[in-house]
Amino acid sequence: MITLYQGPPAWGIPNISPFCVKLETWLRMAGLPYEVRAMEARGAPKRKIPYVEIDGRRMGDSQLIIEHLQRVHGDPLDAHLTPEARARGHVIRRMLDEAFYWVLVYARWVEDDAWAAYRPIFVSLLPPVIGGPLAELIRRSVTRTLRKQGTGLHSREEVYEMGKADLTALAALLGDQPFLLGAEPSSVDAAVYAFLVSILRFPADSPVKRHAEAQPNLVAYCERMRQRYYADWKPPA
Repeated sequence: MITLYQGPPAWGIPNISPFCVKLETWLRMAGLPYEVRAMEARGAPKRKIPYVEIDGRRMGDSQLIIEHLQRVHGDPLDAHLTPEARARGHVIRRMLDEAFYWVLVYARWVEDDAWAAYRPIFVSLLPPVIGGPLAELIRRSVTRTLRKQGTGLHSREEVYEMGKADLTALAALLGDQPFLLGAEPSSVDAAVYAFLVSILRFPADSPVKRHAEAQPNLVAYCERMRQRYYADWKPPA
């Protein structure tokens, strides 16, 4: 049994973190049994979520966990892929994990309307009484990190144009295929679904959300993935 530690679900999706959604989706796609537990901040091996416990060993980072499980359990999701298709999947995933992610962070943490929607979920993870003030301190820390990383140095319009370009590229690569690399799902679909649903289902408006909604094949893709892998999932009461 794999124990998956992650944040809470929200907005009708399995988790507030795209990386948690990515890992849980991959586990469902691979058919590996797992149980979800609430994250323990001090227990995270890399000081972030998601992380897992397997045979008493804790591991962090969604992609490193997936690659470990592929080595241990085999890789049925990607076994059919050509080297070129594997390379395409790698590039798509890296675009999402390392570039589009920061647009998502900007859209949630910098924008006041988005922060108003995100803050109550985030505060629920923090200690009572001091959670509110602490959340504001963390928000300032996140905006500093955005500037150090580089995304926060751009104007609002520039940030969203970068995110929209990523979504346009995804829509073009998907085309009329059921999945990103063809007729059958592969591991890259776990990442693509995670980031798309994190934008589409987030309750606050943004230019990048509107752009995602304007791509019919991306919207249909998200619903296809939901029906295939999350038909039995219901938000906690």
